[in-house]
Amino acid sequence: MSDTAFAPTAIPTPIPLGEILPWAIFAGLLLMLAIYFIGAEEGATTLLSGSYVHEFVHDGRHLLGFPCH
Repeated sequence: MSDTAFAPTAIPTPIPLGEILPWAIFAGLLLMLAIYFIGAEEGATTLLSGSYVHEFVHDGRHLLGFPCH
């Protein structure tokens, strides 16, 4: 039983920064937009008329600790 065969180890190749950067910027912009709608889309700073956005994100606002009333 001394003839043990090991599988070759796979060497991970790094992903170049040029391929990650556009996706990181896109994800950052989406996160900033989500934080705006959850945290600031209310009252005087609203971009959309009515209270539809406020009511849609109301529970998430309280879950994340944003004051609302």
